[in-house]
Amino acid sequence: MIRAEAREVLRRWSEPATGAAMLAMGLWTATRGGWLLAVAGGAVAALGAGWTLLGLRRMRFAAGTEAPGLVEVDEGRVTYLGPRVGGSISLPDLVEIRLLALRGRRVWRLRQADGQALLVPLDAAGAEALFDAFSALPGLGSSALVAALDGKAPDGAAPQGGTLPAANSDDRLVWRRQGRGLTPV
Repeated sequence: MIRAEAREVLRRWSEPATGAAMLAMGLWTATRGGWLLAVAGGAVAALGAGWTLLGLRRMRFAAGTEAPGLVEVDEGRVTYLGPRVGGSISLPDLVEIRLLALRGRRVWRLRQADGQALLVPLDAAGAEALFDAFSALPGLGSSALVAALDGKAPDGAAPQGGTLPAANSDDRLVWRRQGRGLTPV
């Protein structure tokens, strides 16, 4: 009954729309009178504003699914199952995340302490799950991830744990784990 394109747009905007509805409900409740409703409504509105912001960031992070392969994030492990290459990397062992451009396609380069690297296309199926996995890393927040995709640092500063070069660079360091001693390059 609903066209596939319209369904995709609705699915993509569902999280920010739900957050905006929660924000509106909180503001409506806060204006109904009394200090108790104002406090409760303000708390609900703050949660709704946070949910909306996070939903917009996730929406920006999620690309289409034009690249071959499948990305899975399960139990702190990122797995990429590609048609020719693939692999798996544990998030606690991850020491570096880079954003590269290879053959006209943007990919995440995830590197472990032992030197193993995994290339994951940004537009592979399931790659949007990397947003939450990367946001859980120490010193890397959701705003830094979105800024890395845009080629700039959030609020004019580099994210903690890494630096972002100029926007025209084909190789961007997004995050590097601090305090692990010497790591192979």
